[in-house]
Amino acid sequence: MKSICFCPSCSSDGFSRRDSKSWSCSSCGFTYFHNTAATVGGIIKVHNEILLAIRKHNPGKGMLDLPGGFVDHDESLEQALEREIKEELQVTISQWSYVFSYPNRYEYEGVLYKTIDAFFLTELDDKPVVIASDDVADTVWLEIHAINLDKIAFASIRNAVQRLQGNANAR
Repeated sequence: MKSICFCPSCSSDGFSRRDSKSWSCSSCGFTYFHNTAATVGGIIKVHNEILLAIRKHNPGKGMLDLPGGFVDHDESLEQALEREIKEELQVTISQWSYVFSYPNRYEYEGVLYKTIDAFFLTELDDKPVVIASDDVADTVWLEIHAINLDKIAFASIRNAVQRLQGNANAR
């Protein structure tokens, strides 16, 4: 992870890490908190299959992911999920139920973002027509119990799929 060198308030080089999530400036006293970012993931389920995205970019380029992404400022989790699904799959789905969340680590261009990933589920009777867009290279429908966890890009998504597999196997 790249270190922050100069204070964003006064530009001095007296900016240093204070603890695991904050930095402070010895010159002006400014403190920067690098808080957890919120993300959303959509589990689109049709019978015993879910839709997985194939990542177009790093981190995790070419690996499996759930459609979704970061929550923008002034946006609810539900609004973010609907926006991300529309951007990535070119489909509108508005009926979602929150199911669980997991913490995650997302490193992008040398910056480590700690995230909290909130997962939502929709169960449909038929597979929607989707068009891979934005950060998605392609999509694939897979039976839940047949998903190889080693092919999934992020720990939180692996945890979510593993949880689904446990629930599917319990039935």
